[in-house]
Amino acid sequence: MIAGRIFTFWTMIGLFLIVGWALQRAKVRAPWIRRIPGLEAVEEAVGRATEMGRPVFYSPGGGDITDADAIQSMAGIEVLAHVARLTSKYNTGLICGVRQANLYAVADETVRQVYTEEGKLDEYKPEMVRFLSPEQFAYAAGCIGIMHREKAGAAILVGFFQAEALMLAEAATQGGAITIGGTTRMYQLPFFVAACDYCLIGEEIFTAGAYLSKDPLKLGTVMAQDIGKIIALVAILVGAVLASAGSKWLPQLLGK
Repeated sequence: MIAGRIFTFWTMIGLFLIVGWALQRAKVRAPWIRRIPGLEAVEEAVGRATEMGRPVFYSPGGGDITDADAIQSMAGIEVLAHVARLTSKYNTGLICGVRQANLYAVADETVRQVYTEEGKLDEYKPEMVRFLSPEQFAYAAGCIGIMHREKAGAAILVGFFQAEALMLAEAATQGGAITIGGTTRMYQLPFFVAACDYCLIGEEIFTAGAYLSKDPLKLGTVMAQDIGKIIALVAILVGAVLASAGSKWLPQLLGK
């Protein structure tokens, strides 16, 4: 083994074991996840749009599935699948604005698959998912135009957002739509908090797929991640105490 990486190796093995244990446990009893108001409000938002006879506008953000922000984009697709399931159930219009061509293909197939599973394939329309523009503000302008022309009753924005975040949230609010925003971008979160009715903060968007589907295996992976975070937090606290006491035991263990 490479000197200085033995601890990392055993940490990785330990995490694999924790994930395996959590998945097995989840098959017997699904773990509990704290209440997330922003995700619970999704059905309320779709229901309100249905009552008003208006469509739901959805945006998974400007990220791609091939870049460093792919995980946020895929989290947005998970929420899109749930929204599509609700719109198919309530016979509500759905419009999804997409910026990246790769993400467009994934979003379109996701919506089509959901409508097929719900036995509503005849209600699926290709224009439900629209490729707007790869340019940031042209995409934002396209989304704003759709929300205003179609008079969206709900706007759900979950994924990777940049400077267009406030523009989209404000446009939705001005149009009278109930607005839900979510991203891990710390620069954009304050704008979502200020302009949206509900906000998913940081890692809450990554739990969305598990939270909304109630899939035991997905819930198990969330539990495993939380256990890993707790272990990391304890290690940080122990390291801080030992460092304050002048001990070099932990750095030596880490191979530093």
